[in-house]
Amino acid sequence: MKDLLTKGSIPILLGTGGVGKTTIAAALALAGASANLNTAVITVDPSKRLRDALGLARLGGQPTRIGARQLAAAGLDPHLQLSAMMLDVSGAWDAIVERFVADPATRRKVFDNPFYKSLTAEFAGSEAFAALQRLYDLHQTGAFELEVVDTPPASHSFEFLQTPARLIRLLDSRTARWLFTPSLSASRIAMKVASNAARFVVREIERFAGSNVLSTITDFFAAMAESMDGIIDRLQKTEALLHSPAVKFVMVTTAEPDRIRQARELLSQMGAEGLKLSAIVINRFLDEKTWMAVADSGARPLSHLAEISELRKSIARDGADANGFGRLVHHFEEYRDRMLGEIERVAEFARELPKGVRLAIAPEIEAGVRDLAALSRVAGYVMSGIGMLKGLEAAAKSVVEMGAGNSDR
Repeated sequence: MKDLLTKGSIPILLGTGGVGKTTIAAALALAGASANLNTAVITVDPSKRLRDALGLARLGGQPTRIGARQLAAAGLDPHLQLSAMMLDVSGAWDAIVERFVADPATRRKVFDNPFYKSLTAEFAGSEAFAALQRLYDLHQTGAFELEVVDTPPASHSFEFLQTPARLIRLLDSRTARWLFTPSLSASRIAMKVASNAARFVVREIERFAGSNVLSTITDFFAAMAESMDGIIDRLQKTEALLHSPAVKFVMVTTAEPDRIRQARELLSQMGAEGLKLSAIVINRFLDEKTWMAVADSGARPLSHLAEISELRKSIARDGADANGFGRLVHHFEEYRDRMLGEIERVAEFARELPKGVRLAIAPEIEAGVRDLAALSRVAGYVMSGIGMLKGLEAAAKSVVEMGAGNSDR
């Protein structure tokens, strides 16, 4: 993972909601800053958890430097250069309009246009667009040596990568410009065939969307006519950035079977699109107690899981289930089997990864990631490699062979 955190690198994190993507993004940014890189993390997390974890009173649309006092309180070097920012989706769109539409009156027409408001608030990919545009601006300034991007939650993480192309298709549609930009369509509508075709399309749009919607689209394209080429050029440059060597895609997932399946699907999709996944972080893999049991060379790996089988044996030996003790043991057995299942899935997944795709793992933090100290622990886990995975797999097989996986329910 250290190879990803280099000067000029842009790690972009992908993943569905609920896998801890924002936490891993912040942890990677902290690791980058700890490697003496001036680092920024861009997040879209609206829950304020990252802001609280970083010890910031507020987190807005401009990079905010983490203070020396907060860093020192967490046991970190107070001189670390780490900044964070949270995206303002509508603000990103407005900034593009302000840049490319010079006339103030025309800009006001665009901002007030219902179609523009719908486009910026409801279009599938608006948050991705905002993240990419802010990233492009930040990268162009050269203010930071490392930029870590936490992408918006999506039904599928691949949506983020498709957003620039989708917007280009929407805004660069020749049909849309021809129909909705009066200066382009007036002469053509005079032609009978074109006129008939245009009336048919307009009639169908009115039937399904209403005439008011049609007029707002017309007003939008008319106001944006002179600046649309500049915006599309910007989108094309953003898409080119996604395909540049500087960008390193990192997928965040967890060890549940459906999440592992989604990771496999993403690998396949990215290959089809000519995009390379650089690394996968399996977050919340096991718990810190299990990790420590393996990391401590003086302890018997996973001994706490093997001991659970002894509890069941003691019940069978005594021939009684006093005070519901068996139900408690059943709870422990479920915990053990879940841990063993995760180890088996992750080890198998690691073996089948394509060459060049790195793997990192991080356990569940019992108290949650609520401050910089906990975030630093996550960063340490992610950067420590997966050398312990083979030890985990061997220890898990040993527990199963001892009969832990076949306990009497």
